[in-house]
Amino acid sequence: MEKKKLDLTSIIGFVLIFGIMMWIMYNNQPTQAEIDAKKAKQEQVEKAKKAEVTTVAAPAADNVAVDSAQVAKLQSSLGNFAYSATLPSAKAEFTTLENELLSIKVANKGGYITEVTLKRFKKFSKDSGQLVALIKDNNSNLNIQLQTQDNRVLNTKDLFFEPTLSKAGEDQVLSMKLKAGPNEFLEYKYILKPNDYMVGFDLQSQGLKKALNTSKPLDLEWSLKSYRNEKSISYENRYADIRYEYEDGKINNVGLGKDSEETPEKVSFIAFKQHFFSSILLTDKPFTTSKLHSDNLVNDEKIDTVFTKQFKANVPLAFNNGEIDYKMNWYFGPTDYTTLKKYDKDLDKIIPLGWGIFGWINKFIFSPLFDFLSSYISYGIAIIIFTIIIKLAMSPITYKSFLSQAKMKVLRPEITELNEKFSKDPMKKQQETMKLYNKAGVNPMAGCIPALIQIPFMYASFQFFPSAFELRQKSFLWADDLSSFDQIFKLPFNIPLYGDHVSLFPILAAIAIFFYMRMTTGDQQMAAPQQEGMPDMGKIMKMMIYISPIMMLIFFNSYGSGLSLYNFISNLITIGIMFVIKNYIVDSDKIHAKIQENKLKEPKKPGKFQQKLQQAMEQAEEQKKAKGNK
Repeated sequence: MEKKKLDLTSIIGFVLIFGIMMWIMYNNQPTQAEIDAKKAKQEQVEKAKKAEVTTVAAPAADNVAVDSAQVAKLQSSLGNFAYSATLPSAKAEFTTLENELLSIKVANKGGYITEVTLKRFKKFSKDSGQLVALIKDNNSNLNIQLQTQDNRVLNTKDLFFEPTLSKAGEDQVLSMKLKAGPNEFLEYKYILKPNDYMVGFDLQSQGLKKALNTSKPLDLEWSLKSYRNEKSISYENRYADIRYEYEDGKINNVGLGKDSEETPEKVSFIAFKQHFFSSILLTDKPFTTSKLHSDNLVNDEKIDTVFTKQFKANVPLAFNNGEIDYKMNWYFGPTDYTTLKKYDKDLDKIIPLGWGIFGWINKFIFSPLFDFLSSYISYGIAIIIFTIIIKLAMSPITYKSFLSQAKMKVLRPEITELNEKFSKDPMKKQQETMKLYNKAGVNPMAGCIPALIQIPFMYASFQFFPSAFELRQKSFLWADDLSSFDQIFKLPFNIPLYGDHVSLFPILAAIAIFFYMRMTTGDQQMAAPQQEGMPDMGKIMKMMIYISPIMMLIFFNSYGSGLSLYNFISNLITIGIMFVIKNYIVDSDKIHAKIQENKLKEPKKPGKFQQKLQQAMEQAEEQKKAKGNK
């Protein structure tokens, strides 16, 4: 058989075929542009798939990549609410709401607010660089205890909510749903409007009749550990407490002590109030009952420097036809009278301006006048002008008081004579003294009444200035913050009751009080002669000349410098007014002549007070005689 050989023609044929195949493969390979285009198309397909998954309202559990054994375990512990743990939102993630005033962060786990930052306010001082954060680092909690039909007790703070963020006009709306199925859920709805401290909070349920035991109300618990935001933690803590409105407009507070508790009914709002900032929960349907608890966390201001109070509130959420439906609001913002007043929800009442006439003076005299002045001039100058106006307005009262003292001073020799004449008969001495007053046309109570009129204004100022938010971090002269103490020197040690610093305005106020009391004490002693059986008022007044300034130094060293400035200017102006009255207006000789003239006239009919006093003395005298005859 002839053996086949590979000739040259065959070799050339194989080479040509191989070359043609390589050429075809090379020309069929996609270009780089085609590769990029295909890759981009693939990415678009993947994104579309993801978008399709996230827009599903409530994917079934078998569509989620959860192990069947894990699902069974969740159902055994969570029951129907295991559905929420199988959703893509069951992660430790957050949603942020933000406007010009607030930044709020809401957690998927628990569905509650975990951060609230006030954008326009700084902690401690205006140069600190730290914004005021009312809620952060787990200092606050909101939880609803759920009683299920199968006798489970679940806490919403441990369960995952599904967030949906949308807009309604300019409002941001965040819906947080704790789901027990595709259409069964408990919803927290947060609504944040532009340029507003108020946050809408709707709490409602849908389709949970079969999941929850609706025979009992749900228990909502809100807690907050309030952060220190001011320079002096002890001063700030003094004004931190829980305030609430109950029974159609009444305002009360829980108290400042350790473990203070109240259980008010028909509560329409609960305010966790710090000195200058507040977190408030308001409801359209008053809570039928409540349990409010406050605990003081500042036992040693050198050690306890972070938190001031631990606040806690428990309220029931009643079912209506098997569902929960409450329209509520959160307020996170300054405890400022003007800001709170504009909401027309009685929130301004949480500011402690005083009760009765003291609050009336602050609301209708002090606050409008100070707001008007501070809108045109600096706050320090506004306090000075404000004080001048108040003291000048009260100068007629000061004049009446001093005039009464001058009249009593003129009568003192005659009163002393009566004291000596009837030293063994106190009742007769009192009767003759009253006759002298009536004959001379002098009312011994005339000096007391003007002084009593001034007391409400003095007390109102002690409530007004510590509550004046507008003074916060406003500087004047050496004081860098008129709402806090004006330290000029830091002591290397702590003095009990005084502190570890020296404030200048209290020193100036103490000096002014010293000279004012020294100026008026002599006249008061001359006007009020020593009465038998009564303490020596002269000695007491001499002691008060020194005690009052010392008390000013001790108690006001850590108070707001705005109040100390007011007291300093007030006493300074009073000294000036008294000097003018004493030396240029009241003439003792004319007063003496007028009294002598009154003595020659027919005595005036005694007033009702004098008549009752005279009758009481006569009855006492008769009783004394009756006992002596037995």
